[in-house]
Amino acid sequence: MSSVGKGTTGESGEANIVHVTMIAMAAAMGGFLFGYDSAVINGAVDAIQARFEVNSAVLGFTIASALLGCVLGAATAGYLADRHGRIRVMQVAGALFAISAIGSALPFSVWDLTAWRIVGGVAIGMASVIAPTYIAEVSPAAYRGRLGSLQQLAIVLGIACSQLVNYGIAQIADGSSQNMLGPVQAWQWMLGMEVLPATIYLLLSLLIPESPRYLVRVGQVDRARAILSDVEGGGAERIERRIGEIRQALGSEVRPKLSDLRGPYLLLPIVWIGMALSAFQQLVGINVIFYYSSSLWQSVGIAETDSLLLSLFTSVVNIVGTVIAITLVDRIGRKPLLLVGSVGMTLALATASYAFGNAVVEGDEVILPFVWAAVALTAASSFVLFFALSWGVVVWVLLGEMFPLRIRAAAMGVATATQWLANWLITVSFPSLRDWSLSGSYLIYAGFALLSLLFVWRFVKETKGKTLEEMTG
Repeated sequence: MSSVGKGTTGESGEANIVHVTMIAMAAAMGGFLFGYDSAVINGAVDAIQARFEVNSAVLGFTIASALLGCVLGAATAGYLADRHGRIRVMQVAGALFAISAIGSALPFSVWDLTAWRIVGGVAIGMASVIAPTYIAEVSPAAYRGRLGSLQQLAIVLGIACSQLVNYGIAQIADGSSQNMLGPVQAWQWMLGMEVLPATIYLLLSLLIPESPRYLVRVGQVDRARAILSDVEGGGAERIERRIGEIRQALGSEVRPKLSDLRGPYLLLPIVWIGMALSAFQQLVGINVIFYYSSSLWQSVGIAETDSLLLSLFTSVVNIVGTVIAITLVDRIGRKPLLLVGSVGMTLALATASYAFGNAVVEGDEVILPFVWAAVALTAASSFVLFFALSWGVVVWVLLGEMFPLRIRAAAMGVATATQWLANWLITVSFPSLRDWSLSGSYLIYAGFALLSLLFVWRFVKETKGKTLEEMTG
């Protein structure tokens, strides 16, 4: 068997890399559902508002309600993963995705729709924690950045798939998500289709091995040896050295608790940095694009069918940026990509703000002149591209690897919960902000993008090429 490369963890055989890639792809299916569930609501926003006759504030709360569940799921996933294992958490998340999809497709009122969205959010929160944690723990160091990036690639593929499904269903329903398609409206089919990838995720979780680091923690060392040999390769002596490194990094057999994160400033500095990275990833407004883009384009005079097509185009741009990041994250490092992304997002958001400021009111309609519509579309697409090739991928890679192993699961849970809180804040506020000033909303997001540049420059350290056991905070 020929060697395909060396990392700081040692040699990895070609077959091992193929095998661990397949394992990481299966785990990243949770990311696919994360993206699908998050973005599928995009095509149903206006239909939900019309069906249940709710105002912008209630609509914003319903759309953002999943994010409240995300906070709960992210906050508990680390504890559950350390108590019951990474695989079991994946299985619970898969079941919740399926239940939420069926419930969301058949709501009696806006409030039980909100409740089902929260259930789906719990699943998203769990998947957002467990997938990057698990992938980082089964990946050789030399390939960990690329394999960790599969989580974000899966997310953007899930987003694109949801937009494709939305567009296809709307076309079948004569161009509108509010039209009947069989016994229910088209938007209900959009939400219900998620049961299919949820079932696939459940089945895949039955086929992949448990994390060797979790197995060492709970004393199942023989299983850990077998899995390390399978995914990292090397002889018995090297595997024993890796087991020793994991034991030393764990520090003790006590499961990590939130109290382990305490530091001189309430929390350890590395935890604050992880929380800030998570917050900035959302405060730049990326999910406004994926939750509301169809409604946003319609608000400036674009037809519903065309707005769904623009949402699909944006998802394709997202995929392109993610692929670029995957090819670069282990070559040029995490920090340079974040800096480039922050600069690009700041300029793109500021341009979009200026373009939307040129919308004109004609009677009861708001119209964006063709030239400014083209500028707005280019700026919005550039924003998505710069986000995808930087913050979209790199934050998940960093969160999966930057924390000391002793506190990794607990710290990951806190950082990801922070991300969902920031996501909720942006999502719930956008309908009202849009009614106030669409241009002003994007200017606010541009300000956060600029702040993210300054934060990364000052506080973020490079982690490229380091083993997880070398992360000391």
